[in-house]
Amino acid sequence: MLITLLTDFGTRDTFVGVMKGVILSIAPDARLVDLTHHVPPQDVHAGAFALKTAYRYFPPGTVHLVVVDPGVGGARRPIAAHIGEWFFVGPDNGLLSHVLARETLHRAVTLDNARYHLPVSRTFHGRDIFAPAAACLAAGTALESLGTPTERLLTLPLSHPVLRSEQIISHVVYVDVFGNVFTDVTEDIAETWGGIEVEIGGGRHIPGNAASYSDVPEGQPLALFGSSGHLEIAVRNGNASRQLGLHVGDTVRLRRGNPPAK
Repeated sequence: MLITLLTDFGTRDTFVGVMKGVILSIAPDARLVDLTHHVPPQDVHAGAFALKTAYRYFPPGTVHLVVVDPGVGGARRPIAAHIGEWFFVGPDNGLLSHVLARETLHRAVTLDNARYHLPVSRTFHGRDIFAPAAACLAAGTALESLGTPTERLLTLPLSHPVLRSEQIISHVVYVDVFGNVFTDVTEDIAETWGGIEVEIGGGRHIPGNAASYSDVPEGQPLALFGSSGHLEIAVRNGNASRQLGLHVGDTVRLRRGNPPAK
């Protein structure tokens, strides 16, 4: 039984450890994997993108426990869902948007069966609702036992590039810990062009189609399709977001450029 954890809790406080304690009290044989606990606080879009880059690399039946929950204690629902080959537990606030765009939703429930809750606080549903649900699923409890079936899950409006004859208008969707900037352009979109050139604010141009971060001298920018499958703008051994002034929501234009050398 395998459970991953993705949160914005950080590791300074006891929140993550307490959730793990709850899980192991219910399912002592569970294996726990930390995806990240450093999603920017309350940033549901960033949490959804981080989940997109990770969930497929786990075996079928894995339970992904995802808690980025600015609406805790409010009207948003706690849910669990069987999507694709995996299970997901967390708030119904759009965290599963990318997963739902790629996979089939088989079943989902609102986690309203108090039998599977701890005493519920106003501020820590990760401990009181989500961790018990994830542990029970991993231990073999049927999804339907955890609550009331639902066919509707909330999804966020996802960013998409605008394709034109001679340019692609893309958008920054994520910045990682290294300052690498991820756009909403995926490799399948750009591959028909052969070569691309990235244009950022101020008319600066960056050749695309780098094969690795080491293709340019230290401190110089580059663009490449990284492990996520998305176009990244990076600075070798530097921070592209800070150096180039690129942030989530900014526009980046791609133009036809020279194809990469073979």
